[in-house]
Amino acid sequence: MSETPHIVSDVMTRTVVAVGRDAPFKEMVQTLRQWRVSAMPVLEGEGRVIGVVSEADLLPKEELRDSDPGRFEQLRRLPDLAKARAVTAEELMSSPAVSVHTDATLAEAARIMAVRGVKRLPVVDAEGMLLGIVSRADLLKVFLRPDEDIEEEVRRTVVAYLFPGDSGIHVGVDEGVVTLSGQLRDTAPIPVAARLARAVEGVVDVECHFRGVGRGETTAGTF
Repeated sequence: MSETPHIVSDVMTRTVVAVGRDAPFKEMVQTLRQWRVSAMPVLEGEGRVIGVVSEADLLPKEELRDSDPGRFEQLRRLPDLAKARAVTAEELMSSPAVSVHTDATLAEAARIMAVRGVKRLPVVDAEGMLLGIVSRADLLKVFLRPDEDIEEEVRRTVVAYLFPGDSGIHVGVDEGVVTLSGQLRDTAPIPVAARLARAVEGVVDVECHFRGVGRGETTAGTF
């Protein structure tokens, strides 16, 4: 993995299953099943993303196929009724597509997914051309970083930066949990150290166990 912070291009899937705007309903169902995905971009021209079709967009056709909703129910569920009658990707897709650029941080991508309630994002360039796709599972790849890599980065970017004169600081990492401990002449930077360590990609949590030299002062806990 590259240096913190990681960006979408570090984890995205570059081979993407997609359909054209005229793709028929049955083809979309078959494609989702064949590739075991829950959503796919809809493209036009040379690959510009114009929308996304998901399983949720396809389900109203089954849910409402033999229903006879009353007037109030029809008004309440107009979008679903329209999808139940749709037969092409253009009629079914959510548009404009919620997408992300390659240089977005993983935190930014995760925030977009959470706010917009989607499980995957098409990755596009400045012209909206499809470059890849990033899913929730892709964003979790950073937590597969080896503990040794995380420890080295914390030493280099946190300890060496905040405590250059304190050589007795211990950094330990176990299953992504970082532990900082040792004796310090000045304990004031501890909360900053915890925040910086937590910002390192792959860190699950941070625990600090420091003692102030000459004062009998102990600072410990999870920040």
